[in-house]
Amino acid sequence: MKYMSVGDMAQTYMMRNHNVQLKNTMTKLSNELVTGVTSDVGAAVGGDFTALAAIERSISRSAIFDQVAVEANLVASTQQSALEVIQGHAEEIGNTLAAATTATSPAIVTSGTKDAEIRFESTLDALNSNVAGRYVMSGNTTDTRPVADSTTIITALKAEISGLTVPTDIANAVDAWFDQPAGGGGFLDVAYLGSATSLSPVQISDTDQAQLSMTAADNRIRDVLKGFALATLVAQDAVPNDDYTRATIAGLAGTRILTGSSELTTARAEIGTVEGIIETAKTRNAAQLSALEISKKEMIGVDPYDGATALEAVQSQLETLYTLTTRVAQLSLTDYM
Repeated sequence: MKYMSVGDMAQTYMMRNHNVQLKNTMTKLSNELVTGVTSDVGAAVGGDFTALAAIERSISRSAIFDQVAVEANLVASTQQSALEVIQGHAEEIGNTLAAATTATSPAIVTSGTKDAEIRFESTLDALNSNVAGRYVMSGNTTDTRPVADSTTIITALKAEISGLTVPTDIANAVDAWFDQPAGGGGFLDVAYLGSATSLSPVQISDTDQAQLSMTAADNRIRDVLKGFALATLVAQDAVPNDDYTRATIAGLAGTRILTGSSELTTARAEIGTVEGIIETAKTRNAAQLSALEISKKEMIGVDPYDGATALEAVQSQLETLYTLTTRVAQLSLTDYM
């Protein structure tokens, strides 16, 4: 019988080669087990990457839609919160002012209009809401604050009502200033700093768009502002200083605030409809993304159980190789003989 022996140097190189191969295999299996994707994608798709490329394109598109939907929802929810704050102020002070015409004490008119003056500031702050560096009530100029401060508005209105003494004339002058179209020197020219163009519709899924058209120039918002501005004029003694005129104008301010608050309910419902569309699109996008990920995994994924079993086998082989290497390294002539 013939025996084939392997020299010490050759044996060393052979074991070193086995060691490298096993380590490379272990690295490959470990990566596949962690990522869930085969290391040889070409073999998995049979050399045809068309279907895989289409799936990855769709995954990227769905991810973009989801991001746009999240941003649109953030804008919509911020608009909704702003209108909620404004409507809250309107409901809390509107009835008080509307009842001012029957108030028996001038102090009630004074306290009510002072309260309205403070709430006017808070209302303007709500309209200037900013989220993620974007003003949500400025139309498509999201980097611009939508409305001026109360001082700017009241200064302009004081000039408009200068010389007027009849309560209804004063109220009508305030209404006219807020209702003036652009170029007429009213609210849209002096106090509204945003764009006349609302935000463009954004695509939030393959089939859905979100249109957030609300701006601080909306007529329903201006109707509320009319009432707050009227009450502020009374609070700042910009109207004739007699109890009847002050109480009458305060009452007219309350009526306008309550009417505008009722209109804001419709505006909030419109935003709520858009929020519903966004949520539906987000759900649809999530379902589509999940289906695409499953399809991709079926195409180039690896079975976790098979991967773990193969990795364990390689680990066992590597341990055996280390054991053999140690024994060979310790082998002496005496042991050999």
